[in-house]
Amino acid sequence: MAEHPQLRLGLLEDFEVSFAGDVLRTSLPAQRLLARLAVLQRGRPIQRATLAERLWPQAAPGRAASSLRSVLWRLPRPRGRTLVTCTTTTVRLAGDVHVDLWAVEAQAHALCTADQPPPAALDDLAPLTRDLLPAWDEEWLQVEQESFRQKRLHALERSSDALRRRGRFTDALCAGLGAVQAEPLRESAHRSVIAVHLEEGNHAEALRQYDAYRTLLAHDLGLRPSPAIAPWWRRCSAARSTCPRCEAQGRVTFQPPVSDRRRNPIDRTRS
Repeated sequence: MAEHPQLRLGLLEDFEVSFAGDVLRTSLPAQRLLARLAVLQRGRPIQRATLAERLWPQAAPGRAASSLRSVLWRLPRPRGRTLVTCTTTTVRLAGDVHVDLWAVEAQAHALCTADQPPPAALDDLAPLTRDLLPAWDEEWLQVEQESFRQKRLHALERSSDALRRRGRFTDALCAGLGAVQAEPLRESAHRSVIAVHLEEGNHAEALRQYDAYRTLLAHDLGLRPSPAIAPWWRRCSAARSTCPRCEAQGRVTFQPPVSDRRRNPIDRTRS
């Protein structure tokens, strides 16, 4: 039996509507409408008048309602399938539309709430490296963008920890570095990467990661790492103290860097 083709709404990185693998053309007003229904309404219906007012706040109510009817009429209908369900008073996203944002949020929730993240949630972490419509600069979207960013960063860190405990060090390192790349000043992301290096016995890599973060933090914000990173640093320092030559040269401390040279911890994985 042939698989039922699925309508897909993509909101991560770029906006995209597709059906059976083919991208469907949508106007900018249609994109704004579909994004609002998916991000704010989450499948719940919204009053037509309210939706029209929010999409065209500068227009008179009658003109806004007319614009909404026009956009709804011009939405693509591949093989008779609809993206929205309308009544005389309400509009909502159709129930069979697959929204990538919802799927990744469910994955992040599974990773962050379970004592032991389910293996299926760890299979593909690439969607967790994508932002919510980063090129869009609309006021109603800003809080949702930051909320999703925090969810995915926590999920990447939790994934790194879970993968490290299972001995999947390469995947754990990629997850941790994904969080670092998304927010280079996020200490918990750097701690995830340092933890993987230490688990593998790569103390030099752990020290370099710590030093890169310390340098960046001092350069950009004039701050030092928090005490929360101290246990990881002490493990590096303890290993270093067993080497007479390293002991003679002195240990790494929490002193500010002498140079303001910015270092990108991601670059080393690409060399």
